[in-house]
Amino acid sequence: MGDNATHHHISSFFLIGIPGLQDFHCWIGIPVFILFILTLLGNSVITVIVKLEPSLHQPMYFFLCMLAANDMALASSTAPKMLGIFWFNAHRVVFNICLAQMYFIHTFCIIESALLVAMAFDRYVAICIPLRYTTILTTPVVVKMGAVGVIRAILMVLPCPLLIKRLPYYTKCVINHAYCEHMAVVKLASANTFINRVYGISVALSVMTLDLGLIVTSYIKILQAVFRLSSQNARSKALGTCAAHVCTILVSYTPALFSFLTHRIGKKVPPSIHIIFASLYLLVPPTVNPLVYGVKTKQIRDQVVGLLFSKKKISTK
Repeated sequence: MGDNATHHHISSFFLIGIPGLQDFHCWIGIPVFILFILTLLGNSVITVIVKLEPSLHQPMYFFLCMLAANDMALASSTAPKMLGIFWFNAHRVVFNICLAQMYFIHTFCIIESALLVAMAFDRYVAICIPLRYTTILTTPVVVKMGAVGVIRAILMVLPCPLLIKRLPYYTKCVINHAYCEHMAVVKLASANTFINRVYGISVALSVMTLDLGLIVTSYIKILQAVFRLSSQNARSKALGTCAAHVCTILVSYTPALFSFLTHRIGKKVPPSIHIIFASLYLLVPPTVNPLVYGVKTKQIRDQVVGLLFSKKKISTK
């Protein structure tokens, strides 16, 4: 009875933002806001162009639209709360809302990884077995691949908030982070969190190992096929179609890997550096992806230029 009387389950968490840089929060909010607006704008343009242009109704661009939608969802689940902290001192977040944010962020991250695998498979089929491209990657197959990626993410992340809900939270309510990240929330529990930590690490490692393994395997096969081509021009053209996807992989996985390692084994890394990288991992790839595909993919670049110039012609008339 005494234990119940003295301990009350906390109803909300207090998100610090970026520890040690609180005095600069107002300024840090500016690039966060710019990245968020560019993410929404760039990915919306990509989606609209693919929808309106019949020549882009191909598997590669359908996957790109899925990636664009996921990027907007990921940024929208993160940036608004960050801006609330940085600009309006809205540090408090209700317990269940925090778990919801954590769930959506990690779910969208795993979906992103699955889509990068699907896009690698698309390039593998297009370059290694081009004659069967249209028969293998039909629209129903593309939709099923996207659905499998979404379902996998939903099921893998779902135990995380459910396992946290069973933990008692009595005294600690300050999260040294700019958003509700799984391990940051788990650490505040007033009980043994071994199961939570093991499950969180297992999910992260299994996703990164499986997905990166499939992507690397695809590109080994692609490179083998490309170097068997006799024409230098054909090699350049084949590799050129992969350039945007490779850039996206590097932009997505590099900060993710750094964030994962520093959170678990980088004890000497200052918290501010870890949180900045963790935030960049969620904000930069969604911003950069449409720019990369806009610059590296000729079909999309031509459509964007055509859209801009047609608008200019209308305005001059």
